[in-house]
Amino acid sequence: MLLIILSALFSSSETGMMALNRYRLKHKAKSGHKSAIKAQKLLKSPDRLLGVILLGNNFVNIFASSIATIIALRLFGEGGIALAAGLLTLVILVFAEVAPKTLAAIYPERIAYPAAYLLEPLLKLLSPIVWLVNFFANGFLRLMGAKLKQNDDQHSLSHEELQTLIDEATGQLPKEYRSMLTSILQLESVTVEDVMIPKQEVYGVNIDQPLEAILKAIQKSPYTRIPLYRGSIDDDLIGILNLRRALPTLMRSDVSLKDIVKLTRPAYFVPETTSLNIQLNRFNKNKRRMALIVDEYGDIQGLLTMEDLLEEIVGKLSTDAKSKQEEPTVMNEDGSWTFEAGEFIRELNKEYNFTLPTDGPKTLNGLIQEQLESLPTVGTCIRVDDYILEVLDTSSNAIERVKLIDLSKN
Repeated sequence: MLLIILSALFSSSETGMMALNRYRLKHKAKSGHKSAIKAQKLLKSPDRLLGVILLGNNFVNIFASSIATIIALRLFGEGGIALAAGLLTLVILVFAEVAPKTLAAIYPERIAYPAAYLLEPLLKLLSPIVWLVNFFANGFLRLMGAKLKQNDDQHSLSHEELQTLIDEATGQLPKEYRSMLTSILQLESVTVEDVMIPKQEVYGVNIDQPLEAILKAIQKSPYTRIPLYRGSIDDDLIGILNLRRALPTLMRSDVSLKDIVKLTRPAYFVPETTSLNIQLNRFNKNKRRMALIVDEYGDIQGLLTMEDLLEEIVGKLSTDAKSKQEEPTVMNEDGSWTFEAGEFIRELNKEYNFTLPTDGPKTLNGLIQEQLESLPTVGTCIRVDDYILEVLDTSSNAIERVKLIDLSKN
């Protein structure tokens, strides 16, 4: 009976040790949990740990088999040996293998932490035998081409594995926190071009006009930082004016255009292929909060602010400036949606759980025009995957409003 109990202890400790969550174990060890520290130390050399466990397990199992054979031989003669072997196999399988290992797999910490106190001194005591066993075992594995050294990155998680971990943390993290963590993981694959304000929507001030008109345009600005230019933003960009810093000068009655230009700061340019995680670091490093996005030819394509970047992580930030400029999204009675055609597809996918393609055009306007290869008329409908897009309103050179029907929900 004692040998069966010892066999169960060795079996359960083996499964418990191997089933421990390495990240929780590392956290507990850093917190000073004594049992976790011992378990972590043992797991640093898994070949030695398994060596001592299997050495003890096999010893007690063989010893139990020998005793059972002797008892059966004395009681029933040679015919009882087979019976004893069958009964002992059933007992060991149920009570020393399956049951304890199942329990350890379900509650690894409850089994592994107490077992660490037994295995640590036992490993020191049987160290020479364990070394000899591992010498032959590791030698055989090397002959088979196995690499026995553990890499530091062996237990690191890939982006996909981290995403799965976040998705499965339903009961541990609120939905908004999971969304933020997911967005952080995606920063590497999203470029500044995906989230920038298009050039045609950039609010800037042309200084090739009377000073009174310039001051009025600056006063009407819904943003703190605005580009100043002559003619157009592509032709002659003067710089970026920070209205908070410029306010004392702008309040003066004798303010001149020269004074305003002196307050501008040189524009900060960023290639359109820059990923968001890199740009976030560059914003902090360069102490900038706004960047102009340029293509491979150096032409300005749009504008990116720190706020736009942060919205990719925390979601939409409601500001007075944005709320005044953006038209509200409408959900129709038939379950369809009405959107501004300039809406970014990535933002719609994120906010409404759509799966519109993002590997091409960035906006609904661009998506429809790419599909049709022309500017459509009002009432034109196209199907993209599981979505019907209907043109509701157009201007001379762009689509203004779009009706979207999600077929997967109908």
